[in-house]
Amino acid sequence: MAKHEFFVDMTCEGCSNAVTRVLNKLGGVQFDIDLPNKKVLIESNHSVEVLTERLKRTGKDVQYIGEK
Repeated sequence: MAKHEFFVDMTCEGCSNAVTRVLNKLGGVQFDIDLPNKKVLIESNHSVEVLTERLKRTGKDVQYIGEK
């Protein structure tokens, strides 16, 4: 499985909970949320496009940083 790092403009625990909800609904992903640095590290076989679209459902600004 590939590991992808994303910037997600999270400002609080509620934001990180929203990220957790949308990624858990996708299934087949393992992830770590770094709230202070506004980063999400996702381990998944899903494409970057699918992961980006899923993260955008939080309503936050999302940017793909790169593969880890």
